[in-house]
Amino acid sequence: MSDESQIEIPPSFIELYLAPGRQKPSLPRAELAARYELCEDMAQMLTETARQMEFGLGITEDDVLARCQQGLRVEPTVVSEAESGWVVRRLAELLDWRAPGPPNQRTSDA
Repeated sequence: MSDESQIEIPPSFIELYLAPGRQKPSLPRAELAARYELCEDMAQMLTETARQMEFGLGITEDDVLARCQQGLRVEPTVVSEAESGWVVRRLAELLDWRAPGPPNQRTSDA
């Protein structure tokens, strides 16, 4: 069994690739897993930067998350707009901060 098949992709990430009314993601499993790993790694790597921004710049958690999301959207982008939102929500979860966006957006299963 390959490592790829052992990756557990959280439902909150899979939802990024579900068309309305569909149950199957629009990406093949291998590609979805690769996108998830990239986004999870980005969130993990941003934790120290976010902490430094909060204390070094003296800005709020919300401002830090907004700046991180803006940074993820700078060309050339590595993640899609939807993925950047997921990365920022996951970052908030990792830092134990309130996640931005609608309350029905979840990352606790990541």
